[in-house]
Amino acid sequence: MSNVYIKTKIRSGAKSLERLKKYSRKNVLIVCDKFMVDSGAISSILMNIKDSNTVEIFDEVVPDPTVEVVGKGLNAACRIMPDIIIGFGGGSAIDTAKGIIYFAVAKNLFTKPVFITIPTTSGTGSEVTSATVIRDTETQSKHLIEDELILADVALLDSELTLSVPPSITANTGMDVMTHALEAYVAAGANVFSDALAEKAVELSLEALIECYRHGSNLEARTKMQEASTLAGMSFDTAGLGVNHAMAHQLGGTFHIPHGLANALLLESVIAYNSQNIDVLEKYANMAYKTKMVSAQESPQLAVKVLQQVLSTMKECMKLPKKIRELDIDEKTYMDAVDHMAENALRDHCVLTNPRKTNIANLKELFIQLY
Repeated sequence: MSNVYIKTKIRSGAKSLERLKKYSRKNVLIVCDKFMVDSGAISSILMNIKDSNTVEIFDEVVPDPTVEVVGKGLNAACRIMPDIIIGFGGGSAIDTAKGIIYFAVAKNLFTKPVFITIPTTSGTGSEVTSATVIRDTETQSKHLIEDELILADVALLDSELTLSVPPSITANTGMDVMTHALEAYVAAGANVFSDALAEKAVELSLEALIECYRHGSNLEARTKMQEASTLAGMSFDTAGLGVNHAMAHQLGGTFHIPHGLANALLLESVIAYNSQNIDVLEKYANMAYKTKMVSAQESPQLAVKVLQQVLSTMKECMKLPKKIRELDIDEKTYMDAVDHMAENALRDHCVLTNPRKTNIANLKELFIQLY
């Protein structure tokens, strides 16, 4: 039996933000970071909100949102009792908004507001997923919250908002898209619906990611990557993820490595690990065939090698590091953290849908290889 639940209404295109004009006499909370306010980017949102609405801006979002920041956002929300919450920005802003909604409803602070997501990067897919990741600063770990409650009601995709994203962030978030799609494709919960979404996400990423990195003002390429991000998000929200994300969460929580970069560092190694299961190897190979990386006449083993080489070449083109040591992280400090990271990764919810069973020893080996 296949389970697919698509709740979010998606509006994609140049006039998508005009959807905000339908609301009047509402209390609106916009969740974003200070850059969105200081740069004036938030004006694109405010100009589409009618004057009859009351608007509060919570602009204290930080990368890898913490429990403390979500708490501050919750206090801000309680001041106005929002009818609408808008998550505006990258994955951190949208994840923070999700955290606010989750805890507000769980603690009966106010009824669930209409939730609108407006992504300004192309990577997390958070605008259409039922998950959020919150960092615990005390344990230096990340925690996944998954609940249909935090699925957005509306996602507004305007690729013009992504034109100013710098090359390094374009690279990191773009590889996050690839990781989402590839993990979902082989995940335990994969089905024909999630497969179709993942295949299209990889196809669009192959076409557009390097172009976005080299020529950030290319609106057509930016649109393809934004749609790829949303497709990949829908895919993994249906199928699940795997050890790639479970480990990346720990690298981010422990060493503050950007999430997309952490995923990129792990990707080829995780593919090799999962491909020791012949069924999974053949599924990865099918992605290579479907996206024309290699002829369908070639063996699955060769197809997977080509897939890995394509990913490696993409990272080289975008000047991404291949090993942890390239990030100026001391070897002893890193190795001392391996046991803790492996233990936390094994407890991560993403492990449950990895296509190959794993254990502490496997995870430790993968972490050590990464250095």
